[in-house]
Amino acid sequence: MTNTNAAYEFIKNKNIHEHEFNQAVSEVLNDIIPYINNSEYDHHRKYAVIERLVEPERIIQFRVVWHDDKNRVQINRGFRVQMNSLLGPYKGGLRFSPKVNLSVLKFLAFEQSFKNSLTGLPLGAAKGGADFDPRGKSDFEIMRFCQSFMNEFYKYIGPDLDIPAGDMGVGSREVGFLFGQYKKLSSQFHGALTGKSTLWGGSSLRQEATGYGLIYFLEQMLCSQDEDLKGKKIVISGCGNVAYYTALKAIEHHGNVLTLSNSTGYIYDKDGFDLEKLNYIGKLGRDIYKYSEKYSSAIFAENKKPWEVSCDIALPCATENEILKEDAKHLIENGCTYIAEGANMPCTIDAVRLIKQRRINYAPGKAANAGGVAVSGLEMAQNAGKSYWSKSKVDNKLRAIMENIYQICELHGNGDLAKGANIAGYLKLSRAMIEQGLI
Repeated sequence: MTNTNAAYEFIKNKNIHEHEFNQAVSEVLNDIIPYINNSEYDHHRKYAVIERLVEPERIIQFRVVWHDDKNRVQINRGFRVQMNSLLGPYKGGLRFSPKVNLSVLKFLAFEQSFKNSLTGLPLGAAKGGADFDPRGKSDFEIMRFCQSFMNEFYKYIGPDLDIPAGDMGVGSREVGFLFGQYKKLSSQFHGALTGKSTLWGGSSLRQEATGYGLIYFLEQMLCSQDEDLKGKKIVISGCGNVAYYTALKAIEHHGNVLTLSNSTGYIYDKDGFDLEKLNYIGKLGRDIYKYSEKYSSAIFAENKKPWEVSCDIALPCATENEILKEDAKHLIENGCTYIAEGANMPCTIDAVRLIKQRRINYAPGKAANAGGVAVSGLEMAQNAGKSYWSKSKVDNKLRAIMENIYQICELHGNGDLAKGANIAGYLKLSRAMIEQGLI
């Protein structure tokens, strides 16, 4: 394929109803095809690299039958998209959400291919989950669901085959239930999942890794402009692990964090959050509106997004496509000069196009939020060596990985970090694909 539009139309027509997946592919093709359209890369067309890269090696779908606390039978769908094993065993999280479908999981697995390649660790790419909503469920209901899910799923995973982790809706509780059932079914205690408790094979900082890594990447962006986080006004979306630990690390580095949010709206504290306020938010769960009842410096904006708040830095840490073109306009008009993605593909294509046109410093999720999978990779190394590393050792390795990812993106993108991430990831994946033959 030599034309971006022709390539995109070909792929879109094969995946006609998969909006999120097509969006992710289009974003990558816009950078890749112009780059490889010269004689040096003729062999990429000969070996149909792009066509193979967008096609998952395997898609697994299965039925999950469980019963709730009222003994009613419930049925959900389980999925695993094993995108590619070019650089190592399949690696990627499990997402439990009623919004889970194949389009979402294929987009996440495709993004994971590039993200994992950028870490420099031997990781293939996958994504999976179920259309199950853990919200409002009892611990026993979640346990029964996880056990039923693993009854089918365990056949497709293992430390040298596919190593799932947590993602949206899958935290330490769910990973514990999943691992317990895997251990019972396989009679093996080994690193078949990451995100485990540090009591039984997990790594330090796994929970914090994506948020911490995002800040380490952001600091490299700031440093390149002779700036730092001190005093910078920061707006963050989300209220889960990624958002919480992003805010925590930003506060530690003297950033002025002004917002957090969930699906009901956002909190804006004009005085900024400190550790005490952040800990209080952590205790509120979904009822973040109560924050403004305790702190007079804050307001709760119901059913709104935080991108209308004046800031220097925006860190979307909630979900895909949360920043639309209009939101990007608000950010730019209100003085935002840095946008780094903590979520996967939180900016629409139109939003990214506008951000680049206005020369806003922009970092895509496949680079900026790679800290989570990086520490998952470090957990795999600890499991393989039957060892446990200190927090400081893991943190130092995480920081080094994120700094290296920044340098790779800068090198290949000439200042355009999104383009650099796409090109660097593609070159590594394509070389491995050609060297391994037509498989």
